[in-house]
Amino acid sequence: MDSYWSVNDRTDEYGGSIENRCRLALEIIGAVAREIGADKVGINLSFLSEVYGKKNSNPEALATYLASELTKLGVLYLHVSEPKEQHRNYLKSIGRAFEGTLIASGGYHKTEGNEAIAESYADLVSFGRLFLANPDLPKRFEVNAPLNKHDRSTFYKTDPTLGYTDYSSLEVA
Repeated sequence: MDSYWSVNDRTDEYGGSIENRCRLALEIIGAVAREIGADKVGINLSFLSEVYGKKNSNPEALATYLASELTKLGVLYLHVSEPKEQHRNYLKSIGRAFEGTLIASGGYHKTEGNEAIAESYADLVSFGRLFLANPDLPKRFEVNAPLNKHDRSTFYKTDPTLGYTDYSSLEVA
């Protein structure tokens, strides 16, 4: 087995090489694409994440291979969720390998999002936490208004009046 992955110690057709480690995901994505049409399939991946203290030691090679294979399947979009400071060169490699829409996510703000698009690191940028705290985010971006800070302790709560609905809205004259 190669040393790319510090968790996957399988020796069968689903372990070892990058191709083998991507096999299960590609089999499933391919089956879904054949069933409903690849133009309806989008994938959200996080290549740089740690799981149980383990991480991929060669995420760019893995991401580039997987992006290339997703292109062959005709997948509509690839949404890459990573810390923005690790995105730039990494997203360029993925973008060269993936022909669908590439969405970057991971703590971007307006300026960084605009730079990612202008410098062709991504086709789109998502603003998850910013949207949670600022349901009027496009307007705030448009008028360069200050942003509400998100409160992580209110995420994923069942109380309908706490978190998602109680952030202040922008008042523009």
